[in-house]
Amino acid sequence: MSADHSGEHPSDARPQAPSDTRAPASSGARPVAWLPFRPEELDGLPEGLEYAHWDGTGDYPSDPARVAFYGVPYEIDGALAPPEVCLRPLPLMRRVRVVQALTAGVDHLRPALSLLPPGAVLCNARGLHDASTAELALTLTLASLRDIPGFVRAQDAGEWRQGFRPALADKSVLIVGYGSIGRAIEDRLAPFECARVARVARSPRPTERGPVHPVTDLPDLLPDADVVIVATPLTDETRGLFDAARLARMKDGALLVNVARGAVVDTGALLAELESGRLRAALDVTDPEPLPPGHPLWSAPHTLITPHVGGPSSAFRPRAEALLRGQLAGFVLDEPLRNVVATAI
Repeated sequence: MSADHSGEHPSDARPQAPSDTRAPASSGARPVAWLPFRPEELDGLPEGLEYAHWDGTGDYPSDPARVAFYGVPYEIDGALAPPEVCLRPLPLMRRVRVVQALTAGVDHLRPALSLLPPGAVLCNARGLHDASTAELALTLTLASLRDIPGFVRAQDAGEWRQGFRPALADKSVLIVGYGSIGRAIEDRLAPFECARVARVARSPRPTERGPVHPVTDLPDLLPDADVVIVATPLTDETRGLFDAARLARMKDGALLVNVARGAVVDTGALLAELESGRLRAALDVTDPEPLPPGHPLWSAPHTLITPHVGGPSSAFRPRAEALLRGQLAGFVLDEPLRNVVATAI
């Protein structure tokens, strides 16, 4: 069981101590923090913890039952760490107080919440991937509109293929999911002379750029959008958000860009729209994922696919290190932690 704080604005909270946080009498050791990076490579780690490195490969570096702070593995051999790897030690972490993901979405960790000690908190990496994911969202949008994949294929064939392509300028853009990544996407849209940018999130609110509409307004906003960029967290409410009915509300020729999670979009319904030629898509995430060989999305017309690379870039490591240092410092000092999305109860 857990108290869920998910959404565009995770809360700050102090990690509550489990009912018995005493280390085994025989250990006499400090609380243990497992980190996905080698501790000796990280400057400024706070004192008071025993650090160990576990990146999801090999044997555990120490007894999981002693771990108080679990920095979840992020990448293995250039690919995102599979959910089963991230979850594997959690049932053994009987004294863990903080589970710190390095991803914005934590749907892959939620199955273990009921196994955590009462008071343990799950924190996401809100803010860590803003720059990188927003860059990719804009890249996918521009590449799809200007048919960069077609030009690359022409280059491979040694052919000079000219033609008219749509621009982002004067287009109406709808951002679905207006947390920190959604705002970063709008930051990068600003110079491109879009005719209009509309925003949708779980909760309506005013911003300096204009109103954020509630999700209930989505059917009314979709028909006016030339480009729909999806950046919402995957929750029970957003799973299948773009179903056949909502996709049908999009205007003919509109582009759907998904940098959120694949399951936010109904794959079968999207395929039907793509194969009919009515919609276009640029997808960094898919359902299923990884997308298996031979899946019809690979060959769907007007579809650009990247393999979930919104976060992994040169922008990742320095921001991940800063997040871990800040969270560890707060943990040692018993201060409120950032980005708490759920608390075990």
